[in-house]
Amino acid sequence: MIKAAFFNDTGAAGETIEKIYGPDRIKEISRLTDLYPAVVGSANIETHLPKVQDVQVIFSTWSMLPLTEAQLDRLPNLKAVFYAAGTVKYFAIPLLKRGIVVMSGAAANAVPVAEFTVGQILLANKGYFRNTREYRQRGGDYLQAFRGRGNYDSSVAILGAGQIGRKVIELLRPYHLRVLVYDQFLGGEEIAALGAEKVGLAEAFARGDIVSNHLADLPATHGTITGDLLSSMPPNAAFINTGRGRTVNHDELIAVFRARPDLFALLDVTDPEPLPPGAPLWSLPNAQISGHIAGTIGGEVARVADFAIDEFKRWSAGEPLRYSVTLEALERMA
Repeated sequence: MIKAAFFNDTGAAGETIEKIYGPDRIKEISRLTDLYPAVVGSANIETHLPKVQDVQVIFSTWSMLPLTEAQLDRLPNLKAVFYAAGTVKYFAIPLLKRGIVVMSGAAANAVPVAEFTVGQILLANKGYFRNTREYRQRGGDYLQAFRGRGNYDSSVAILGAGQIGRKVIELLRPYHLRVLVYDQFLGGEEIAALGAEKVGLAEAFARGDIVSNHLADLPATHGTITGDLLSSMPPNAAFINTGRGRTVNHDELIAVFRARPDLFALLDVTDPEPLPPGAPLWSLPNAQISGHIAGTIGGEVARVADFAIDEFKRWSAGEPLRYSVTLEALERMA
């Protein structure tokens, strides 16, 4: 039977193996493998390493401990890591260089982000967020409160067609919307195959009734979304950010949105994060800020655990993995 172990620390949001996998999934892994009885973390790894030298598979989640070269030398039988969370960039490169398979649950995490984004797109096109504020201010005079253009034939610009951007496009298909995509790495034919139109960054902002940001968090993308781009948005447009705050120049966003009260910002991420008390964004009337809730939360963690277990089953059966990561892809993101 394949020998397995959980390697993990407690995450910043309190993520633990027990919380993410839950008793039923831990029991299933125990049935499928010869599972080591303790969770190995940075505080106890030196105690447990002599006892897990024969481990072939690691299961983990948010806050997987990055293993040093010396520690990896003491895990000579390690063949694969199944990671029930998103980015693996912070720990995976040394493993991949040794030929160890690394699976990411980013595709599972993309689902709730895309669902959250689509919900905001549909509501923003109806003018919901601005309407609720103005309706209250006008004492319930619903005829005077702002109403959006609606969802029929409106233009939605998606910035970045990675796993989340593609899932947003997929979920938007039942609606009669014009979907525009800005992505530096995809050609027009590839984007057309997704049911969308390839546009440049400036055109995405100039045409999008809604602009939804899913750009990767890379040094090259920091500050990509400038005041000039935001100021070019059509009247009554909305900007949604469920990506990363660092891709937006927030000082310029604040200046533009103060000058353009017809625009609305829906920000689930900011820079810095968390946003400190007294930050100007808090008092921006045409911005709604949520606390990084678009991604996997609550019961949704079961999805990423299921993805990891399903990938393990494929690996153990000798089948191709669907969500393994490559060294080349991670090195491009460095």
